[in-house]
Amino acid sequence: MTLTIGTPPPPLASSLVQKLERVSFPTIGHYLEQGFVEPAIQRQCGTKKVVGRAITVRLTAQDSTVLHHAAGYCEPGDVFVIDMGGDTRHAPVGEVLGEILHARGASGVIIDGVMTDIDEVEPLGLPVYSRGRSVLTTKLLHLDAGGLHVPVSIGGVTVNPGDVVLGDRNGVFIAAPAVLEGIVDTALADDAEEPELVQQVRDGARLGDLTGATAAINQILEARR
Repeated sequence: MTLTIGTPPPPLASSLVQKLERVSFPTIGHYLEQGFVEPAIQRQCGTKKVVGRAITVRLTAQDSTVLHHAAGYCEPGDVFVIDMGGDTRHAPVGEVLGEILHARGASGVIIDGVMTDIDEVEPLGLPVYSRGRSVLTTKLLHLDAGGLHVPVSIGGVTVNPGDVVLGDRNGVFIAAPAVLEGIVDTALADDAEEPELVQQVRDGARLGDLTGATAAINQILEARR
């Protein structure tokens, strides 16, 4: 497939970003089933939560030319989402890309593949998620291949340019802004109620009584009689 350069996505709404920075990401998992990246892609370095706009990059034939081009246009808050086409041996991001993306204010990097230079990238504080680490790297081959601002596949999730990327120590979630606009207020309200629920359990209440699970079980058993 020849090189494809799409249209840069619009910025995320600041009001949505501010809400997502406050929500507990696993709370979103209480309500949705799609958009959760395979658990094999885990945070290799960095400690901050990731909230940002997806800048999608697709690499082919171990050529990182399009990634080097895209890094120069990174804007604050962007999350570079890199599809390696199934390659889990060649690392596209190490010290140089890490330094550039960190300097330009990237929120994080998600690689469906591996990273390198962990000792040099880790001190930057830039969160990088991948399937692992490697000494073998991609090369600048200057091929007519790859893509920028195109749909990519990351850990079983189709990612479109401008999607919202969320990442914490638990993993990565990616969805269209409209999906998160529709769920974030509910998730925030859920988070606000959780401390009271935990305190009631600590005080001796049964979790099933508080959530309605026990009533549901009793109703099922009663219907069998």
